[in-house]
Amino acid sequence: MQPIETPRLRIRPFVEDDLDAVARILDEGFGPVPRAQRQEWLDWSVRNHQALAALRQPPYGDLAVVSKSGGELVGSVGLVPSFGPFGKLPSLRSSRSSELFTPELGLFWAVGTAHRGKGYATEAARALVSFAFAGLGAERLVATTERENPSSIAVMRRLGMTIDENPDSEPHWFQVVGVHFNPALR
Repeated sequence: MQPIETPRLRIRPFVEDDLDAVARILDEGFGPVPRAQRQEWLDWSVRNHQALAALRQPPYGDLAVVSKSGGELVGSVGLVPSFGPFGKLPSLRSSRSSELFTPELGLFWAVGTAHRGKGYATEAARALVSFAFAGLGAERLVATTERENPSSIAVMRRLGMTIDENPDSEPHWFQVVGVHFNPALR
């Protein structure tokens, strides 16, 4: 995958030298885990992008978000498999059972604490939305978060996503979902 450029950011596959920065970013966003676990994830991420490219498959997985001005890794964004009871949501309800889990193309982002509030998440996610719709021809994207994460919900809104809430308490991790349909479908 060729890097994606925005006015302030460069989005590229992770490399081994990203370990310190991405471990910090992921620990800040999702809670600390042992460094060996972050190293395993980074090794897998690097191999994953190489393998998918060799197979001519979409670049599923996390990508590094790097500031053009200083070259610092400021976050992560990606297209990831998202598996959940999407039929529970008004924007994706179908004739199928709302209890069944279905796969969707998920949009993911995380930004380091020191770089939050600067619009990096929106800028990086918007670039990946454009890539998914124009470059891959994806029909739609979803993004998930918790009700207590107003920053991610705000990014979803800025991206033009329809915001749905799971009307049920279960599964507990399936709370707020942003859905974005490819504008070419309209």
